[in-house]
This record gives sequence, structure tokens and C-alpha cells, in this order.
Amino acid sequence: MVEGLTGATVMGNGDVVVILDMLALIREESQRQRIDRVAEPSLDEVQAEHDRVLKIMVTDDSVTVRKVTSRFLERYGFEVVLAKDGQDAVTQLADMEQLPDLMLLDIEMPRMDGFEVLSRVRRNSAQQHIPIVMITSRTGDKHRERAISLGASRYLGKPFQETEVLRVISELTGAEILEA
Repeated sequence: MVEGLTGATVMGNGDVVVILDMLALIREESQRQRIDRVAEPSLDEVQAEHDRVLKIMVTDDSVTVRKVTSRFLERYGFEVVLAKDGQDAVTQLADMEQLPDLMLLDIEMPRMDGFEVLSRVRRNSAQQHIPIVMITSRTGDKHRERAISLGASRYLGKPFQETEVLRVISELTGAEILEA
């Protein structure tokens, strides 16, 4: 059976005329358009995703590090969320509607260290996809291996090089980073 075709009739002059079910044809076309919209994002949706500003959470107990890092990231057009320690980061993550696209996380902090934050994020199904870059003065193999085993995406030492942080952000998020 052909969708939207309900039958045919023979006219008095001998011509055959097809009888269409217009409502069925409209329903079919509407369904096809819905499927096409789901399968292929519109140009507006693609542009909106491309134009979306990446959100980066900076978690460090040093006010100076937070300020310097946030200013550097904002120069490159990122939205920056600051957390003063691990407990603050965990609390903010739980309350966020839009999670950060990436976290920069120190290890040594009061109330909750970076290892605990990393462990909690990796155990949380809604947050575990967030790339986490550990940035710390603890550059020894012991700390690096522990961070990687807990699920850190990258491990960088302090003081960090801006170009290296930008390269890592680009690698982990797929973002095209333009010169500031």
C-alpha cells in the first residue's frame, strides 16, 4: 500500500483518477520533518553551539592564583567560575544548571583537597564527563600517578605556562582558541 493513497476510481470518460488521503500525507510529511530536525541540527543550532562561551571552573585556595588565572582565561573569552577550595567547588557543582566545560583544580587546599574533589566528580554520573586538569606545585611522580589513577585528564605543574593551559583546554574541549 502506498501511504496517503486510499484508492482510485474510473471516471465516466474512462480516465482513472487516484484518490488521496490528504491528512495521511500531511501527517507523514510532518513526521519526516521532525525526524530530519532530530537527525540534523539546524544551521542556527550549529552556530549557537559554535558561539557558546566555554565555562571553566578554577578551584584554588590562593586568591592570587584565582585572580591571575581568571583574568588570563577571560582575556581569551572564557566564562570563569571561581571556587576558593574543594568544598566550595563541590557545592557549586551541585547547584549549577550548566556544568563547566572544564575544571582547573589545585591539589593542596583546606576543607577538601583536589584529590577528593576529583574522586567525587568522577563518581557523580552527571559530572563525570567534565575534563579535569590538575594544576599544582606537587610535580612529583607520586602525586601525578595518584591524580591520573583517580581520573585527571591532565596534570600540570605550577607555575603554569598560559600557552600550555590553552593547548590543553583546546585538546580537551575541542575549542578553537583565538588570540587575545
